[in-house]
Amino acid sequence: MKVYKLDKQTDYELRIAITKLMMEQMDALSSSVTEEDLLQTIDLALEEHSGAEIFVAETDNKIVGCAFLNSGIGLEKGGPYIWLNDLYVQREYRRQGIAKKLLLKVLYWAEQKGFKGIELETGINNAATKKLYNSLGFYDIVSKRYGRHI
Repeated sequence: MKVYKLDKQTDYELRIAITKLMMEQMDALSSSVTEEDLLQTIDLALEEHSGAEIFVAETDNKIVGCAFLNSGIGLEKGGPYIWLNDLYVQREYRRQGIAKKLLLKVLYWAEQKGFKGIELETGINNAATKKLYNSLGFYDIVSKRYGRHI
């Protein structure tokens, strides 16, 4: 298995594979986003200076996991930080350490780039994911996230 960050030269077939994988995540979340929306978002994220990054886990020439993140600047962090939007591993590849390897790759990359922190969220009842995050030094932040489509 290999884990790597995509770049703007990522070919169309790989972008389609990521779109299909992340569509599984969106379906699980009952999101109304379409495959076309996801592909456009992935294309936008791969543009230079978008502030977004995509990391993938590949095994046997198949994309089985993905981490999608955005960078920002925060007063509380004292500089640049990462918001991990999505971390997803295909169901049949779970419990094999793939999510952990993706997160470790993201953390190493972020440290090399000088980021001050990383934030994310998970479902309140998602014990397995909380255990993973805690094992990598993440801690609970008391807050409630709000959102609105525009």
